[in-house]
Amino acid sequence: MSKIAVIGGGLMGHGIALTMARAGHDVAVTDPSAEALASVPARIAESLKPLMAADEAEAVLGHVFLCPTLSEAVSEADFVFEAGPEKLDIKHAIFADIEAHAPTDTILASNTSVIQITKIMAHLKGQHRAMGTHWWNPPHMIPLVEVVKTEWTDPAHAQSMFDLLADAGKTPVMVEKDVPGFIGNRLQHALWREAISLVENGICDAEAVDTVIKASFGRRLAVLGPLENADLVGTDLTLDIHENVLFDLEDRQGPSPYLQQLVKEGRLGMKSGQGFRTWSEQEAKKVRAKVGSHLQKLETILKD
Repeated sequence: MSKIAVIGGGLMGHGIALTMARAGHDVAVTDPSAEALASVPARIAESLKPLMAADEAEAVLGHVFLCPTLSEAVSEADFVFEAGPEKLDIKHAIFADIEAHAPTDTILASNTSVIQITKIMAHLKGQHRAMGTHWWNPPHMIPLVEVVKTEWTDPAHAQSMFDLLADAGKTPVMVEKDVPGFIGNRLQHALWREAISLVENGICDAEAVDTVIKASFGRRLAVLGPLENADLVGTDLTLDIHENVLFDLEDRQGPSPYLQQLVKEGRLGMKSGQGFRTWSEQEAKKVRAKVGSHLQKLETILKD
């Protein structure tokens, strides 16, 4: 078993720690907020409730250790996962601190969904051992982790990370080039861009967009990826469709003015009660609960 350090005990950090501890690794967690750090065991226990019995959860928590300082957390680590704020200057400072105190052969990873890994690791001396690991929220329930190489990453170190994640029950995918959005967010936001455009141009309302996806191709996405689907229907039919549809799809290179206006007006989605749609507190709570329940059931279904 490996020694793992997780830097940041927030939403993503606690889920990464949970996953690694559940796989039997000893996990050292640190956070600059003493309050956030102290709450990690309770939040891990809460996240484990739907997944296992109380005694099993207690055994998982036995692998989690709280460290008041980063230097203590990384001092003996084989792998470090950084899960700090999505601010480049903060990540630079964190990795400088990690590199100063971790063993020279420790494999380093940043969990980010918005910043290119090359920018985060630009100032490291040991760039060969650094990479991205993009976990998806909630990290202990979504299987995918994108392992992102930079131009400097040693392929052997990337493979070690890939193997660690696979052995922990995750579904890792190797991203060979460090591009904005990696794989998953490029695909997801290509869809979101078109979804916003449909509403912005008066073709349908937001509820219709969501209904179409949930009641049609969204139902098969967990078992049939887009290129599998293209092969299923035939590349010839796929080409016919593209020749008749792609020219009219949204290709704006920047954010939608409609989206910018929503944010300007404070219509920030469920947290403010209004976004593309209007949400009561009860409706928002129901959606969040439904997502969690669905993910639990989906894991069981997909084992068949």
